Amino acid sequence: MRRRAALALPAALLGGGCALQTEALRRTPPGGLAPQVELASTPFFAQTEYHCGPAALATVLGAAGLRVAPVQLADEVFLPARSGTLQLEMVAGARRHGAVATRLPARLEALLRELQAGHPVVVLQNLGLSWVPLWHYAVAVGYDLGEGTVLLRSGTTERAVMALRTFEHTWVRAGSWAFVALPPGRWPATADEAAVVEAAVGFERVAPRAAAVAYRTALERFPVNLSLLIGLGNTLYASGDKSGAADAFAAATRAHPDSAPAWINLATTLAELGQRDAARAAAQRAVAVAGTDWATQAAALQRELQPGR
Repeated sequence: MRRRAALALPAALLGGGCALQTEALRRTPPGGLAPQVELASTPFFAQTEYHCGPAALATVLGAAGLRVAPVQLADEVFLPARSGTLQLEMVAGARRHGAVATRLPARLEALLRELQAGHPVVVLQNLGLSWVPLWHYAVAVGYDLGEGTVLLRSGTTERAVMALRTFEHTWVRAGSWAFVALPPGRWPATADEAAVVEAAVGFERVAPRAAAVAYRTALERFPVNLSLLIGLGNTLYASGDKSGAADAFAAATRAHPDSAPAWINLATTLAELGQRDAARAAAQRAVAVAGTDWATQAAALQRELQPGR
């Protein structure tokens, strides 16, 4: 997106009110949070006009070991009609190039903890006013609580230093939107369960062969999540590993014995593995727990698995 002389705007124009999160973080630093961090090795790509989105995306992909030129990303994510890039396109672009893109909690502390974990963070800022917005993507690469500053790869500036309270204003006015792009198998330190599920499912849609790694590592953090268990099973099934898929679906039924989809998937997979008795038992259980959404499919599967058919 186009970056005018936004970083030089006076604080009054950037927004009034109190930077409550900044004040709390500086007054009482959270336990375990380093006083300062800088990810100095993070790549830098100076944006061209309106292309802050592709430049920011290339930066975090490069930090994840995935080298993609901003000009290539511009062809993929830049929307000329909008003179910019939508958040959905940023996330999808990261996933298309092999990174798992995960939204962060809308808290300044979460952003700082990701930096401490070594993860550059794509942030969306509104450098204008709430009623005259000037949207801008940047990459947070460090902070200094003592100085009250945040470090950004921003626009044509490799090491932009912004007051943390000013950053909070611009970030909150843009919805406190931020994400981390990491290789499959690594997850943000602060991502919540819903965000991890959304990221894993979204990654599977564009990179099904690599999704099993994402699902397995997500399950290390959230071992009984139904969507993750079924997602792992579906991914393994699609790759031809039906035995592994059956194990994943069985784990889903143990963690969620009233889940008809888990029982249906297990029954179908066991049948294809030639385990007809176990498949019939799973299908019977699917019928027993199925609500109106799954009753027809469960009943049809049970009939199909009857002896002699």
